[in-house]
Amino acid sequence: MQTPYCSENSLFYSVVVLDYGSSWFHMSTLFSNYACEHQETLMEMRQISYFLAVCEHHNFTHAARACNVSQPSLTTAIKKLEQELEGKLFVRDRAGCRFTSLGKLMQPRLQKIQEEAQKAKTEAARHAKLDRIPIGIGIGETIGHKKLSEAVTRFRTRLPQADIELIVGPRDTLMSQLRDGVFDLAVTTGMVSDELYRIDQLYRETYRVVVSAHHRLSENTAVSIKDLANTEMLDRLNCEMRDELLRTCADAGHELYASYRSNRVECLLELARQGSGVVILPTTSIPLDSGLVSLPIEEHQMGRDVIAVRYRHQSSRPETNELIRELARS
Repeated sequence: MQTPYCSENSLFYSVVVLDYGSSWFHMSTLFSNYACEHQETLMEMRQISYFLAVCEHHNFTHAARACNVSQPSLTTAIKKLEQELEGKLFVRDRAGCRFTSLGKLMQPRLQKIQEEAQKAKTEAARHAKLDRIPIGIGIGETIGHKKLSEAVTRFRTRLPQADIELIVGPRDTLMSQLRDGVFDLAVTTGMVSDELYRIDQLYRETYRVVVSAHHRLSENTAVSIKDLANTEMLDRLNCEMRDELLRTCADAGHELYASYRSNRVECLLELARQGSGVVILPTTSIPLDSGLVSLPIEEHQMGRDVIAVRYRHQSSRPETNELIRELARS
């Protein structure tokens, strides 16, 4: 814990310093315009924790129990915090306690300090564990895993000290988490802003029709739009090329009908394996399975670009650069 600094402009700062071996984490949070009168102020993390517990439980007794301390200890810490902030934080009555205007003002600021301290502890623990380097990868839910898994395996063969986190999710969610620093990079498709993101082309893949080995189309060398219109379709709801395929069929005077719909590739593949219909998938999502056959689309070759995306306002480690190069290998 380090004593914070009060400026002549009466700006009150709290500085939290956490020491984990040789790693130091400094977090500065601007609170409010309080008169410091050139006095040093010391705020402890336990005072913040006790304050936030009272905010949550609206009762000193319940808050003390939640913090596993005695009520007098919690009350003393809150009073000390009030002295440092030069004002009452709570009004207590028979019903419990409620915020004063100062308490209401301080709650979100102190909450942020606690969250940042916890993030620092979490990051320190991750980096300290076996001295490994965690690399977080957000993977779009429509991205095939085979090529990605092979690349990650090759990467760790050369850099065995690297830990890898693979998190699958919807594209919009992944991009938001990438900006928040949850991931080092995201593997996805589609258009993204090159002003906000660093974009690396990984590979391009085509789409193919997947059918059961016993399906009537399995003996074909290719599948036409007319063939698709005359068979049961398995609709992948989150497919990026779904609208393009429907437009192509409509332009050719055909309409596709889906007997089954799902956002999970595994579910649709099992339905195809059982002969319930045909599903259109990118090549990296098609498993090597003797019970399935994949065929090109005759009149229209659909394809997509798979990219690695990094947030420009987040520093990129050398290990991440090396991983992206591995992902881009054919």
